[in-house]
Amino acid sequence: MSPTSLMTQARQSLAEFWTARDARERTMLAAAGAVIALALIHILLVDPALSGRERLNRNLPALRQQVAQLQALAKEAAALSGKPAPAMSAITREGIEAALARKGLKPQNVMLSGDLVQVKLASVSFSGTMGWLEDMQKTALLSVADANIVALPQPDLVDATLTLRQPKNE
Repeated sequence: MSPTSLMTQARQSLAEFWTARDARERTMLAAAGAVIALALIHILLVDPALSGRERLNRNLPALRQQVAQLQALAKEAAALSGKPAPAMSAITREGIEAALARKGLKPQNVMLSGDLVQVKLASVSFSGTMGWLEDMQKTALLSVADANIVALPQPDLVDATLTLRQPKNE
């Protein structure tokens, strides 16, 4: 059967059903159909729009605050982009040893060669070593070029050979 004949048959069945009802039943069925149609329109169209609007109204103050923060950060970045980078001080053996001592680490050897620093540590705290590396990254802008860390049987103890690099001044 074709879709057209199915539609025709459905219309005939509905017409027969409708004519078989008296006027009061038709009125009740029409009212029920209208109520169902209105309920579907509300459920599918109106309610999602209202709840979405309410959600957006709740989120709007936070979004406005984020926009203000982003604008302030953009202004700060623009102001900083015009300033030259501060000159980095040269790394020294004494500075490296002092930073190690602040973290409670005693190096076996500290060697400087141009912009490279090689530090050998024996039986030192791993967490202390990581704290020192983080401090060196923040304060002296040193980055790890090479690391050889060997765990010892005791918890949190390692032997480490670290090669750090400081970016060149331009």
